[in-house]
Amino acid sequence: MATPKRRVSHAATASRKAQWLGALKSPSVTTCPHCGEMITTYRACPACGYYRGRKAVETGEDKA
Repeated sequence: MATPKRRVSHAATASRKAQWLGALKSPSVTTCPHCGEMITTYRACPACGYYRGRKAVETGEDKA
């Protein structure tokens, strides 16, 4: 199995990771059609608990 001949410097490691991390995007957000809150896509709304037009999660308001 191949092993490195020298230790990789912190600068070389950081520059390699910076190229990979720069390609990452923040999670996309949208508005909830039921209550209008900003939510991440493909997740139930934490405010009202709706997902794709139906109640998916109980919220604190429902329990009270």
